[in-house]
Amino acid sequence: MSSILVFCSVQDHRIKRSSLEAMSRARHVAHENGVPIEAVILGSDASALVSEAAQYGASCVYTISNPLLDAHLNAPVISALDAVLKQVQPRMLVAASTEAVKDVLGALAVRSNAAVLPDVASFEWSGDTVSCQRPVMAAKKMAATSTHHPLVFVSVRSGSYEATEAPADGQEVAVPFEFDTASLGITLREIVSQAGDTVDLSEARVVVAAGRGVRDDAGRQLVQELADITGAAIGASRAVVETGLFPATAQIGQTGKVVSPDLYFAVGISGAVQHTAGMANSRIIVAINKDPDAPIFDVATYGLVGDCFTILPLLNAALREALA
Repeated sequence: MSSILVFCSVQDHRIKRSSLEAMSRARHVAHENGVPIEAVILGSDASALVSEAAQYGASCVYTISNPLLDAHLNAPVISALDAVLKQVQPRMLVAASTEAVKDVLGALAVRSNAAVLPDVASFEWSGDTVSCQRPVMAAKKMAATSTHHPLVFVSVRSGSYEATEAPADGQEVAVPFEFDTASLGITLREIVSQAGDTVDLSEARVVVAAGRGVRDDAGRQLVQELADITGAAIGASRAVVETGLFPATAQIGQTGKVVSPDLYFAVGISGAVQHTAGMANSRIIVAINKDPDAPIFDVATYGLVGDCFTILPLLNAALREALA
């Protein structure tokens, strides 16, 4: 029997929220087509995450427990996923559209002779056709794409679906895996994280994003204060990153990270399409801008017109009191 296999990306010993979103959608698609949904987890603690995958609907969880897979070097990950695909032979492989997945999906498709529908906002499976909607032109338009190929890889943009629980048996199946490290052309010596990071931007439920209107260090401190009060990760537009106020790792947009938090504060951000392409899937958007005609208000759920240096101290004080 065919199945849908979901690749669960892992970070900080947990399955990433974006993978659970993709699994939740895959579960519905599998149910509509009368096939099981299964999962694959790679890493040294893969077995420890089986119950989490089962909580979101995986009837069977394939694991490869190997410390070599923790660093996500492309060659071992591709070989590991290829080994699982050969054993499972699913109809579809579904994954969250993370940077790591983008790195390996093309090469894995070539090795597995699969069709790829990358970075989709939605997908369906009916009969022998897998179809999707893909954002194009900085997410201003949607392109309809479909394939009849017998094996299809789909990567799903973060925030496209809700992560919903549906507990299943989640039987673990350990997949044999060996990899010759002598064949590696790259050696990973260290992963360096930015000092002071407490919330991962791509997984954050609340994001405070700064734009050109923040202007200086005093504005940056107001943004930091709002983030501290709300437990948010801090992001930034390309314009303010280029001033040096915020690191490049904070950049959100077409040439930065894609985020999909429950709550997104756009502080002093005009809302050019290059930026909104990276945050349009946010569930609630609060825009603060002194220009009432700023494009950010077109996508905002709530808008506050005024200088952020005037609004943020009042907002921070009110939130601190409300959350006390």
